[in-house]
Amino acid sequence: MSAGRVCVISGPSGVGKGTVVRALRRRLPDLDLSVSATTRPRRPGEVDGVHYRFLSPGAFDTLVADGGLLEWAEFSGWRYGTPAGPVRDALGAGRTVVLEIDVQGARQIRDRLPDATLVFLAPPDLATLRRRLESRGTESPDAIAARLHTARAELGEARWFDHVVVNDDVDTAADTIARILGGP
Repeated sequence: MSAGRVCVISGPSGVGKGTVVRALRRRLPDLDLSVSATTRPRRPGEVDGVHYRFLSPGAFDTLVADGGLLEWAEFSGWRYGTPAGPVRDALGAGRTVVLEIDVQGARQIRDRLPDATLVFLAPPDLATLRRRLESRGTESPDAIAARLHTARAELGEARWFDHVVVNDDVDTAADTIARILGGP
């Protein structure tokens, strides 16, 4: 695996980014995972600083104003972003950092860090994506419909990513991304 690089894993909400990243980290335990900041409330079982850095809207605004985010975007009424400091620290130490972010954020990373490797994680089909969103049990039918609408547009963005990996099997998807990063 190359040292000091950024790998973006992006794709529609519910595609399994978090699950695939966890499987990838089991294969490549030296990867650093960037912990995104968000203004959305915690879901059951989420831990601040582990799953996300949960911020008030004002604290998020301060990070944006101070240039403390590599990227940020609004999705379903909440803001998400990648704190720059921890990523820069890991890169300075020669480590590979994985950013698990949405498509808007991936575009910003492409512009700001042109050497980053961008991987689009795609669902096998929209019906599977709908089932995954519904199985989380965290959102209303209207919110799921909005996420599926956004997903259709995001699927059209896959063409400008460096790699497209279909997540029809978590282990296969994680193995493919590990190979992209030069792992076993």
